[in-house]
Formats: sequence, structure tokens, C-alpha cells
Amino acid sequence: MRFFPAVNAEFAKIFTTRMWWVLALILLVYIGLLAGGLAAFFGWTVANPEQSGAGGATAIPPEADLAGLMYSFATSVGYVFPVLLGALAVTSEFRHQTLTPTFLANPHRAVVLWAKFAALFVVGGVVFGVVGWAASIGPAAGALALSDLDPALDDPDTWAMVGRGILAMALWAAVGVGLGALVPNQVAAIVIVIAFTQFVEPILRLVATLNDVTAEIGKYLPGAASDALVGASFYSIAAMGSGAVLEWWQGGLVLAAIAVVTTLIGYVTSWRRDVT
Repeated sequence: MRFFPAVNAEFAKIFTTRMWWVLALILLVYIGLLAGGLAAFFGWTVANPEQSGAGGATAIPPEADLAGLMYSFATSVGYVFPVLLGALAVTSEFRHQTLTPTFLANPHRAVVLWAKFAALFVVGGVVFGVVGWAASIGPAAGALALSDLDPALDDPDTWAMVGRGILAMALWAAVGVGLGALVPNQVAAIVIVIAFTQFVEPILRLVATLNDVTAEIGKYLPGAASDALVGASFYSIAAMGSGAVLEWWQGGLVLAAIAVVTTLIGYVTSWRRDVT
């Protein structure tokens, strides 16, 4: 079969460049500092409400799973890294014109694109998912334990959340492949990823909480679907108790659908065009 050799070729392309480990290293440091720092802050605030000046109240709702919220930074913030990896894996082929020899070796363009989709899905989960969740759990669990709070590492629900989070990171990498195929210009793709994930969607999700109608629409945004799949996110605090949340499996299906649809559109609009 042509598909599996094509997948192996895509793995070789990924791991023979510095792009994957540079992004993974940034993810490790960024999420580790963020999760560990905020876990230390909120852990101390929850454990010492009088000294913190909160008057018995904290920035975290009392019923919130503090450990889960801290750990979920791996996906609620770190998802931008697998998206970038997926987008760069595709746009680099256009920028450096490596698609020409690729298509000469394997003229079945659909096979090449879906092989890239599969390879990035695996790398997004096995590498970026594991790195991101290790970066959030390690420092955050330590900080919570130092505040005499339960890091919930013996709770099966915690590890179920981790498994769903790794799946979410894999799906985000696949979304990046679709975006790269849809927007083959590398600079434009990077700008879109950063602008949408860091500015546009957070604003849309906050605005969506203003009434029930927009909340029902907002839960289908990519980030909201990802958070639903994982089962924890700091955005749940900003939602101020809004009940418009997908089930975890629904969130996974929405995110998977976004990945598949963007890849299909990218295949039709740019992947089949002459690249010589």
C-alpha cells in the first residue's frame, strides 16, 4: 500500500528538521512556568485566604477542581504549538518547493496529504501531548502539594483527563495540517494561527458568554470544543457558570471535524494546483 510508506516518509521529514523539537522545547518551558507559577499562586491563595487579602474568597470558584484547572494549561494554552507544527509542516513544503520531488516520488497527492495528516496526528499526541501535559502536571502538582492541597494524582479522573488532553493535542496538530493546506503561504498561516488562538477566539468566547443564544454558538468554537474534550479549562471561570458546554466526546468530534474539513478544503483549493 502507498499510504504507509508515505506516512513513514512524513515522519522522516518531521524528525530530520529542528522545527519539532524547538517548538516542543518552547512548549515545555512556557507551560511549565505558567502552570507551576499559577498553581503556586492559587494554591497559596486557597490555603491562606486571610493572608492573601481575599477575605475568604478566591479567584477560583470553590467547587472548581484546582488541580485539573492547572493541568489543563497544557491544552487550553499550549494547543497553539501543535497547530503551528502542523501548519509549518505543510507550508514549508510550498515555501521550499519540496512538494515537486515529493509528488514525483508519489504522484497520488491525496495520499501524500493524508499521510501528512496521520503523521502529524501521531506526533501531536505522542510528542506534544506528552510534553505539554508533563510540563503542566510536574510543576503544578509540586506547587499544590507544597500548599498542602491535593494534586489529585491518585484520582483516575485526572489520568482520564490527561488521556483526553493528549488526544486533543493530536487533533490540534491535524487542524494545523488542514490550515497549512488551506493557506499555503507560511507567513500568512503563522499570523492566522497566532492571531486566532491568542486574540480572536478568546475574545469571541468571552463575548459568547453574554447571553444564552451566543453561548450555544460559542461552544462550537475550536477552543471550546477542545476544552470540552479535555474536561477542564480556565475559560470555564470566564464563562461565569454558563451551562453551554459540549460533552467530551462531542468536543472531540467537533475538533476532528474541523481538522478533516479544513484538510479537505485545502486539498481542493491549493494542494491539487501546479506547484512547479
